[in-house]
Amino acid sequence: MNLKRLFTSGARVKLLTLFLQKPDEEFFIRELTRRLDEQINSVRRELDNLKKLGLLRSRAKNRRKFYIVNKQFPFFSELHSIILKSIDQNQQVVDKILKMGEVDFLLLSGHFMQKASTVDLLLVGDINKKSLEEFLEKEVSSDEPIRFTVMTREDFIYRINCNDRFIKELLTDGENLIAHNQLSNALG
Repeated sequence: MNLKRLFTSGARVKLLTLFLQKPDEEFFIRELTRRLDEQINSVRRELDNLKKLGLLRSRAKNRRKFYIVNKQFPFFSELHSIILKSIDQNQQVVDKILKMGEVDFLLLSGHFMQKASTVDLLLVGDINKKSLEEFLEKEVSSDEPIRFTVMTREDFIYRINCNDRFIKELLTDGENLIAHNQLSNALG
């Protein structure tokens, strides 16, 4: 299921994912903008939209406005289930890929994050590309083939140091997910 198409906004998908992953936690606007790497105006707008729909409730505490999921929302359990299934499916794919070789870094984009991207998966390390391709064809349900890039640690670090546009765009896109990172020093 393409959550971004269903909910029309990347910021809304991020908010729904966070709130439905942690339905008992309260969040305030500035905290959400930092955690989700979104602009305050888009977070505010989507919080208002979700509150108008009845999915979120708010309350003032210590001169801050906190938001929490309304568990009485008619579709709460269905939305909660969709979000958890989406997260679990990606985590299962990541776990299996990590067992296929020596993986230093793994980033999910495109298909896995329900967004347009030049690549669906970026992997840094030593892995058999043919085995990875066969695994993705068999394990990931997608109308299109999963596009992936595999590179060595040295090539990845070189590209970071050269300010490579492809790598920079993947790393700075807040909608992408770094699922595994053994190269935190190289990323600065």
